[in-house]
Formats: sequence, C-alpha cells, structure tokens
Amino acid sequence: MKALITGITGQDGSYLAELLLSKGYEVHGTLRRSSSINTDRINDLISQHTDSGKLNLYYADLLDPSSISNLVKKIKPDEIYNLAAQSHVAVSFDNPILTTQIGTLGSIAILEAIRSVSPTIKFYQASSSEMYGGGTEMSLSEETKFDPKSPYAASKLFAHEITKIYRDSYGIFAVNGILFNHESPRRGETFVTRKISKAVGRIHHGIQSKISLGNLEAYRDWGFAGDYVEAMWMMLQHDKPDDWVVSTGKTFTVRDYAKEAFDIVGLNYEDYVQISEKYYRPNEVNHLLGDSSKIREQLGWEPKHDFSQLVKMMVENDIKEAEKEMELLKIGLISPTWEYPVV
Repeated sequence: MKALITGITGQDGSYLAELLLSKGYEVHGTLRRSSSINTDRINDLISQHTDSGKLNLYYADLLDPSSISNLVKKIKPDEIYNLAAQSHVAVSFDNPILTTQIGTLGSIAILEAIRSVSPTIKFYQASSSEMYGGGTEMSLSEETKFDPKSPYAASKLFAHEITKIYRDSYGIFAVNGILFNHESPRRGETFVTRKISKAVGRIHHGIQSKISLGNLEAYRDWGFAGDYVEAMWMMLQHDKPDDWVVSTGKTFTVRDYAKEAFDIVGLNYEDYVQISEKYYRPNEVNHLLGDSSKIREQLGWEPKHDFSQLVKMMVENDIKEAEKEMELLKIGLISPTWEYPVV
C-alpha cells in the first residue's frame, strides 16, 4: 500500500507516518519549500526509512495544482491524507487570505488530481471541530449545524463540503474526519496546551517566571493526536466513505488544563498565570464537546489516553526539554529569556 500525506512534518502528519510505516505502507509526504528545513518531528523516521524507500519526501505546494497533480501521477498512491493547513486559529485572523487559500484551493487541487488521475484513490480530509463555532454547550455530532467563527474554520468548512460534493458527484472514496482538539508533545509551541506545558517545564527549572494566557474559561474536548491518526486510517479502511466525529466526549477548560499541568510539579497555577487581552480571539469559541458515538459504533475506534494522561505526557516531555535548555544556559550557548516567545 502507498499513502501520500500532505503536511507530513506537522504533529498529525508525523504520527500518521509512524502508524502507516508500522503497518507496512510505503509513505510519501509533501514539504513546503522554505529557507530553513523543518523536519524535526520526522527526523527519526527519515533516518530509519528513507534508504529503504519506505519514506519519500517531496517539495509541493497546495496552491500549485500542477505540482499536486504531477505528484499524484508519479506516486500513484492508494490513499491520500490531506493534513496540510495553516492550522492556528488566532493566526488565521492575522493571515485570513493565506489560511483560506490553503484550506480551499488545496483540497480542490487534490480532489481534482484524484478525479483526473485515478478515481480509485481513497481520500481523507482533515475537518475540524472549529467548524461548529462553539456557541452551544450541547454535544456535537455529524448532524449538528456548522457555524464557523474564524477564517480557519470557514476554510475547513469549505474543504469539508467540497469533499462531500466530489464524493457524491464522482463516486470518489472521500471521507471527512471532524477531529476535536488533539494534542501531544509534538504540538506546536504557539498552541495553548503546549504553551502551558512548555512554561511548566521552564518555570519548574527557574528559566521562566510567568505565563500569559487569554480566555481561561474556553472549554475544549482534548485528546491525544496519536490516538486520532488511528481514526483517520480506520476511516479509509471502512467499506464505504462517510464523515465521522473524533473526540473523547469530555470537555475541560483552559483553566483545568493549567491547573492539572502545574499540579504535576507541585505548583499552584494561580501564582504563575497572568491574563492578557492580546490572547483573546476577535470571535471567541467558548465550548466544544464532541459526540463520537458513530465512529465508536461503526469502526470500533476508542481513545486510548484520557485528559490527565495527555497533560502528564506533555508536561513530562517539556520538563526534559527545559533540562536540556538549562544545560545550554549553563555553558553559555543560549541567553536566558523570561517569557517564551509565543503567538
């Protein structure tokens, strides 16, 4: 089996690549060309699998349909997972055009390549719980009305709907995974969960004194990214294409996350967390709780990690990262910074 993953260097892409390689897949992934190489999350996979030809990387741009079409013709994959996006919601307000272009034009480029090159290719589109808008405290399912509140969410909704259109119009095996928030030690450091776990590690070692956060009362349904990529794969193994919500079915506030994280190192979060209005969104998403009963019943998927296990995993990782930072500080290879740079 051959799989093409757009956004392979991201959090989800790296975990998905690991999963598929463990199942004997030949994995192909796209990279964005830039002045710096950013393959940190998959460097171990590169060293283990590139010589054997099991892992192959290519420069491609979702805004250049010809590069995507040529790549699909060259690889002839059995499955394509579209994970590439500008995925930071707050950044999407600052860069709405780029965010929207990647989310909309990118999905069409891949679907058109499948339609013209080989309609038998199975396609996974990464949808998002942000499409719901968070205006209600009800449990959100595949049947719940969408109400996007950000450029990121709007672009995801377009990709979600165009995927359904191509499925219904051309008979393509195309699925949407409506994933609720999923985190890991590989989460980007500008996302609130990683920002907190990173700060806990640095505060624990005396490198950082405070952390600035926005809305502590935002509720999110947080799961582990490693569990959620398994759901992606299971969707493409089902006998017919459909759309599925992937979530834990439990919701916690940012405050809950901060308390849990600081408790791990025996600190009171209230002594270190300060609120800054610059971290509030122009249009807040207040409450997201997913109903994943459909994928549990139809595909047998279950999350393997709960909220406390996820927070512990991330904090323990970032304590180790802070230890490495301390060593570099001691020998003068880096200068001390008291506030970690974040968006």
